[in-house]
Amino acid sequence: MSERIVEIVPEAGLHARPASKFVETAGEYDATVEIARADSDDLVPAGSMIAVTSIGARSGEKVRLVAEGDDAEAALDALEQVLSTPEDELEEA
Repeated sequence: MSERIVEIVPEAGLHARPASKFVETAGEYDATVEIARADSDDLVPAGSMIAVTSIGARSGEKVRLVAEGDDAEAALDALEQVLSTPEDELEEA
């Protein structure tokens, strides 16, 4: 199991387009990925838009990503990239 703490950069936090891109990216890897606010143990599935937006993480806050599976590290790398990229740059990607 791999774990990482990441600060959210997009102004919208984990809502709207950034959340959609995050969930889409999580589904591209052979790994089970969960996310929680950094100060919480309440992990939710990273592949669920409702679950991801329900944690209410805002820009500037930190989240904890936990991944398990063959692509765990690659998934964490990609998800960290989504969370640390400004929203206007995400739209271009």
